[in-house]
Amino acid sequence: MKEALRPVSALLISVAILLTGQGLQGTLLPIRASVESFSTTSIGFMGAAYFLGFTIGCLIGVYLVKRVGHIRVFLAMTAIASTTALIHALFLYPWFWIFMRMLTGFCFAVLFVVIESWVNNRSSNENRGVIFSVYVMITLSVQAVGQFLILLYEPNGIELFAIISILITIAAIPIALSTSPAPSVDQDVSFNLKKLYEISPAAVIGCLFIGFANGSFWSLAPIFISDVYVDISFTAYFMTAVIVGGAIFQWPIGYLSDKIGRRKITIVTAALSATISFLIVSIINDLNLLGLIITGLFWGGLTFPLYAVTVAHANDNANPNEFVMVSSSLLLMYGIGAIIGPIISSGLMSYTQSSGLFIFTGITHLILAIYLSTRVAYRESKPLEEHIPFNDALNATHTASQFYESSEYETDSE
Repeated sequence: MKEALRPVSALLISVAILLTGQGLQGTLLPIRASVESFSTTSIGFMGAAYFLGFTIGCLIGVYLVKRVGHIRVFLAMTAIASTTALIHALFLYPWFWIFMRMLTGFCFAVLFVVIESWVNNRSSNENRGVIFSVYVMITLSVQAVGQFLILLYEPNGIELFAIISILITIAAIPIALSTSPAPSVDQDVSFNLKKLYEISPAAVIGCLFIGFANGSFWSLAPIFISDVYVDISFTAYFMTAVIVGGAIFQWPIGYLSDKIGRRKITIVTAALSATISFLIVSIINDLNLLGLIITGLFWGGLTFPLYAVTVAHANDNANPNEFVMVSSSLLLMYGIGAIIGPIISSGLMSYTQSSGLFIFTGITHLILAIYLSTRVAYRESKPLEEHIPFNDALNATHTASQFYESSEYETDSE
């Protein structure tokens, strides 16, 4: 494993530092916005703006990398993201924060393009699974750690914004000083939504609805918890529990999808996720800290693996030379959903108080489960023996880098 990780060690260190800052920022901003009496709708637009910027970054990030190279783009994006983190604390206006969130989303999308394409380029068929597993473990672990940094200072000061800026800035150092050569980029963006819909209508609709729910959660969940519990540590524990739950449940749900079918697992998981959402609405005021953590574990565990299983379902029905097109197009659908979701859910929260968030995610997952159930009558699933392994699909689900193909990866895959 050491030999496999050595070419990307500096990159993984940068990822750990960078995403610790991102984890803190994602939770801090909605809470601080609430403290500053921003409307729930404004906070929802902040979340939508982040995913709009992220989607734009996915679309054009590869062209930036092709023009000036991985290292220069990485340094430029960390500089901009670090600056925007501090600017939030200086200009407390909703419209300004919305613009800053869009810029931040753009920066992080381009950073993910750099990071994941670099990791992919420096791996082979023999070690790609190990490298990406370590990468995913790091991303989940440090984002969970980032949640607890919010306990260091009160959210109404500048200190937490300074910590975010410091972390993002420091993340550039390992890359800037790395002796590992940056990969070359000579590929183009690959999309074909019409072809994707022909391959798997269920995956297209599934990723759109998953984007609705996940985008809403990341944008508004900190407000939901902080409105119910005065102690901000409850928010940190809940957000961490959701992330950890998503990590823990990823493999068993993927394993079951290999054994009994993607569609069945997606239907059951979406239905259970909807049930947990409605349960949260019903009992949130009666939960102690342990109950909140357990609820978060199960909600994250049932919700976050849905995207990976959906991508795997689409790839089951695609030819190997279509995998990158499928992954990039599905990520685009997810991004569109994540832009729209926070706008709708924040509007619902304005009328139903904070519970509107999980009412929306519950309805979204319930509709998804019903839609997929109806698809059974129109199209049979492929036999299980023709499914690609879930772990292979998992490597294609995390990521902005799926918006362009690596020629080295294609060669290894043939």
